[in-house]
Amino acid sequence: MLLTTPRRTPPCPRGATVSDPTPVIDDLREESEELDALVAELSREDWHRATPAPGWTIAHQIAHLNWTDRAALAAVTDEDGFRALVEQALAAPDRYVDDGAEEGAKQDPAALLTAWREGRAALDEALRTAAPGARFPWYGPPMATASMATARLMETWAHGLDIAAALGVTRPPTGRLRHVARIGVRARDFAHAAHGLTPPAEPFRVELTGPGGDLWTYGPEDATQRVTGPALDFCLLATQRAHRADLALTAEGPDADRWLDIAQAFAGPPGAGRPPGAGRPAQGEPR
Repeated sequence: MLLTTPRRTPPCPRGATVSDPTPVIDDLREESEELDALVAELSREDWHRATPAPGWTIAHQIAHLNWTDRAALAAVTDEDGFRALVEQALAAPDRYVDDGAEEGAKQDPAALLTAWREGRAALDEALRTAAPGARFPWYGPPMATASMATARLMETWAHGLDIAAALGVTRPPTGRLRHVARIGVRARDFAHAAHGLTPPAEPFRVELTGPGGDLWTYGPEDATQRVTGPALDFCLLATQRAHRADLALTAEGPDADRWLDIAQAFAGPPGAGRPPGAGRPAQGEPR
C-alpha cells in the first residue's frame, strides 16, 4: 500500500454528480458471502493449508481481509484513527502487511471467522450510511464510497482465488468482475507512480470481454494505444494473480505494452506477483 500520510479529505465539490454506491456495496456483500461459504465449515487443519501466496495459509488470507476491512472502517468512520494506522505502516513499510496477517492468523479459526464477519458487517453499514459525496483517506489516493467498496470487493475476490486454489475449488467468474476491471483501468497512472514512472499523457482504449460475452469498454474509442482481451485475464493481471505471459491480453502501442508489465489495482508498493509459467487460477463456467 502506498505509504503517504493522508490529507484531510473534503467532500465532493458542490454541483458534482455523485453515483449511487449501493450496487457495488451489494456486490461486495455477495462476494464476501460466497467466500464465507467456502471457509465456514473448514477443519482446523484446512485453515492452515498453504495458498499460492508464499508463506500465507488460508488463515493468513482471511486475517488480511479482516485487517483491511477494519482499516477501511476506520477510514470511513474515524479519520484520526486511520491516520494512526498509516503511521504504523510508515514505521515498518516492508513488514506491516505480512505482520498484520501473521498476527491475525494466530487466532483460533472460529474466532478469526467471527471477527471477519463482524468487521465486514460494520463496514457494510458504514458504507451504506456514509454521507453522499463523502471521500475517505486511504493508503493510496482518497476514495469515494463506491471506490472504497470496489477496492474491498477487488481484494475479497483476489484473496478468495488464493483460498479456492488451496482447497482445489473452482470459482466461476461473475459479472462482479466489472468492478475489479474498472478499478484496474482507473489505477493505470497509480501503477506507473508506484513503479517510479511517469504516467502516459494520453488515455488508452481498453476493451474487455466479460464472463457473459458482453464487451466492457473504457477510454476514447479513437485512442491510438489500447488493451484488449478477456476481462477475467485483465483482473487476474491487475490483482497479480497470474503473470502476463499466462494470459490472453493484447497491447497496441509501447505505453500500453509497458502498462501490462506493471498493472496493479491495489494500493501500495508493487508486489512480486506470480512467476511466468505458474498458470492461472482454475475457473468454472461463468455465471
